[in-house]
Amino acid sequence: MIKIKTREEIEIMRESALIVSKTLGMLAKEVKPGVTTLYLDKLAEEFIRAHGAVPGFLGLYDFPNTLCMSPNSQVVHGFPTKEPLKEGDIISIDCGALKNGFYGDHAYTFAVGEIDEATKNLLDVTLESLYVGIREFKAGNRVGDVGFAIQNFTEKHGYGVVRELVGHGLGRKMHEDPEMPNYGRRGRGKKFAEGMVVAIEPMTNMGTHKIRQHADGWTITTLDNKPSAHFEHDVAIVNGKPELLSTFKYINEALGIVTDVENEFRQEII
Repeated sequence: MIKIKTREEIEIMRESALIVSKTLGMLAKEVKPGVTTLYLDKLAEEFIRAHGAVPGFLGLYDFPNTLCMSPNSQVVHGFPTKEPLKEGDIISIDCGALKNGFYGDHAYTFAVGEIDEATKNLLDVTLESLYVGIREFKAGNRVGDVGFAIQNFTEKHGYGVVRELVGHGLGRKMHEDPEMPNYGRRGRGKKFAEGMVVAIEPMTNMGTHKIRQHADGWTITTLDNKPSAHFEHDVAIVNGKPELLSTFKYINEALGIVTDVENEFRQEII
C-alpha cells in the first residue's frame, strides 16, 4: 500500500535525504586512487552519526556496512573491501540514513581519477536519465511513465537498462510501495498522487541489460562484465510536481562541477 506523506513528513524526510547528500559530498573529496572502500565506509558511518542520524543500510536485511560500494561491472549492493581503488575505475556509492523515523536513500557513481571517454559517456547518460525520469513523476502520471522515459532515453544511446532491480517508495521504511522500474510502458502501473515520495534510481549497463547475482547473496554484476552506472534521488510530489529532497549540490561543489539542472525540481513549498 502506498503511504502518502504530509508536508511536515516530507520536510522531515528532506532532512534525512540531505544528510545522505552531505555524506556523499564529503566522500567525493576522498574518492581517489589508492583509497579503500572500507575506509570510505568508516568515514561515512562517522559522518552520519555526527549529524544525528544512524546509517540506514547497516543491519538492514543483515547488510554489514554503511555503504553499498559497487565498482566497475558491479551494478549495486557491493560490499566495501580492503582492495584499493585504481585510476580509471568507477564506483557507485549508495548510502542511506535514518533520522526522526524517516529514511533518506541516495546514490552517485564516481570516477576514480581519469576515466576513458566511453565510460564517461555511460555516467553522463545515466545521470541525465535520472532527471528524464523525475520529470515524469507528477500527479496523475503512472509508474510506467517514469520507467518508459528512462528506458527510452537510455536505450537510444545503446545501453542496457537493468530489469531485476528497481527504485521504490520511501518513508518510515527503506522500501515501500510502489516499485519504480527503470523500464515500462506509458500509462501503466500505479497512479502518482500528491504527497508520494519515491527513490528513482536508474541502473544502466554499458552492454547487455542482463545481470548475475553472486553466491554471497548481495553482489550483482553485469553478465558481460562491462561497466554499470547508478544514480539515485529522493523525490516527493508537492503541488502536483516533482520536488527533490536529495541533492548532488555537495558532490558538485567538491568536484568543481557547475550545473543548474536541479533548479527545475526546486519549488517553494506552500
